[in-house]
Amino acid sequence: MEAPRDGIGTAFSINTDGYWLTARHVVDGCDDVWLLVAPNRYLPVRDFSVSDTNDLALLYAPPSLAPVALDISNDLRVGSYGYHVGYPQGRPGEAASRLISRSRLISRGRRTGEESVLAWAETGRTSDLEGTLGGLSGGPVYDAEGKVRGVIIAESPRRGRLYSASPETIRTFLAEQDVIPLGERPVPFEPGTYGGSADRVRQSLQVVKVACKVDEPEADS
Repeated sequence: MEAPRDGIGTAFSINTDGYWLTARHVVDGCDDVWLLVAPNRYLPVRDFSVSDTNDLALLYAPPSLAPVALDISNDLRVGSYGYHVGYPQGRPGEAASRLISRSRLISRGRRTGEESVLAWAETGRTSDLEGTLGGLSGGPVYDAEGKVRGVIIAESPRRGRLYSASPETIRTFLAEQDVIPLGERPVPFEPGTYGGSADRVRQSLQVVKVACKVDEPEADS
């Protein structure tokens, strides 16, 4: 099996105890993980756990003082707006979308499986961002009120789709880890001004870049 490469993704704070959510494939196979909190300033992730059944991971690191208001209820309706915030292509960026359906996502590669997801149709993005949205993985999906409704886990560029972990899979994973999300003061998002809201949540260190390091195997003597 090919060793995982160094990678970049996104994570977001869910409480002031130092817990952060991201996608499993962002950190799976990493030897060391860091959170970027300022230019060239990385904080080490002390520990992390990954789900055995879904593309979710929980990081334990120095806390943010502005955790998200996580809403993982099942009351989202088709047509609801979603705002995907993080570090596509390794730099700050965001995309807007509308919820189109619930779906099943089949994963292949290092881990294979099938999981419940929400499917979003992209309606807009950062003006100078072209091509893949890779790097958004692990980032939050905000609703219009600024509450986080999911974790970004995949994209389908050809179809203009983004996929987030379903509310029930997030609830189950956090319960298994015995972690309680706690966040207040959500930042509202709107179709015409979501870029400014995205900048604010990144500046508050609610959403950060993740870097993964894989040690090189030792050569045989």
